[in-house]
Amino acid sequence: MIEHVRSIKDFDVRYKVVLVRVDFNLPMVGGKVTDTSRLVRVIPTLKYLIANNAKIILLSHYGNPKGKFILGMSLSPVVDELSKALGGKDIKFAVDILESSTKDKIDKLLPGEIMLVENIRFHAGEEENDIEFAKKIARLGDIYVNESFSCSHRNHASIVSLPKLLPSAKGLLLAEELENLNKHLQNPVKKVMAITGGAKVSSKIALLKALIEKADHLVIGGAMANTFLKAKGYKVGRSLYEEDYTQTALTILKESEQKQCKIILPSDVITAKTLENDASYEVKSSSQVSDDDMILDVGPRFLADIIYGLDEVKTVIWNGPLGAFELKPFDIGTITISRAIAESTLSGKLTSIAGGGDVVSAINSSGLSHNFTYISTGGGAFLKWLEGKTLPGIQALMDSARTCPVT
Repeated sequence: MIEHVRSIKDFDVRYKVVLVRVDFNLPMVGGKVTDTSRLVRVIPTLKYLIANNAKIILLSHYGNPKGKFILGMSLSPVVDELSKALGGKDIKFAVDILESSTKDKIDKLLPGEIMLVENIRFHAGEEENDIEFAKKIARLGDIYVNESFSCSHRNHASIVSLPKLLPSAKGLLLAEELENLNKHLQNPVKKVMAITGGAKVSSKIALLKALIEKADHLVIGGAMANTFLKAKGYKVGRSLYEEDYTQTALTILKESEQKQCKIILPSDVITAKTLENDASYEVKSSSQVSDDDMILDVGPRFLADIIYGLDEVKTVIWNGPLGAFELKPFDIGTITISRAIAESTLSGKLTSIAGGGDVVSAINSSGLSHNFTYISTGGGAFLKWLEGKTLPGIQALMDSARTCPVT
């Protein structure tokens, strides 16, 4: 149950220094940003703050530098992309949140100006949720805004400690996330199909148990499906699977029957001898996998069954790709399902909710993300939400609404 969380629009932000926690942990290759979709989602909040003459300080992490400065994990490449997204606006950059020069730069900011601060995880206090570290940051601002749903499952200083120290609010993107996830996932329109993939059963036990409570059909793909197939006695060759979790898979299968949730595993698969782009492949029944095969995607018969099954449901919840989608042709299963869901959503037959970095990347590559009902920016946060857990970052905002007055 989400209590009242104040909105950025509940505050008078004029001439105030607003600390905005964003997620600019963007894909980069060779120091160049390759996907700006997560950045673009926060632009409405930044434009709102600019229009209302706030002084804007952006806090973000990139990668996991473990409290050390690592040049390859600098946020500096984001500056140009952010400037482009704001129509060429000048973006200032501070190399260290704690340096006295950063405070001087903030003091000199004019209303409507933006400063991006270097990777906040260069300081160990961020991931350690060090309250003293948070206090040093809080002294720089007047108001805190969480615009990072994707990080709100983290017990980090910029997520849960800053709201204890400053009047705090949700940004427009976070408000959009909470509204859509509450609307579509609290009481989804029946019947429900959940689709989950990815590598490991071990990391998604709680999710799988939560989904068999919500869904009428649970489709399992990716390497996770290999563990279930192995548990049922199928050969999986050299495929990635978790031997230690085959019993867990059997338990989940049994629990799904008790909950009247039908688990759907791949009836046929795409196999190859090597994991590389454009590798030679075969379509095989799941019962015919050879000892030297690797299962790298779901097969066409399985895809046809899932697409046919979309006609029987009203809501689809999707997390995790169905195969090794980063490599062709093992992206076919994920992209095919993406197109089918998008078409059914566009025709008004389906409500479709997707989340998780890999599956969102795959949907974006299909060019049909705009046809889904809602695509969450969250990965781990989306999983925790599906599990029914209150995220620490959201709890912090609820607590702040009770303890820190609006300024």
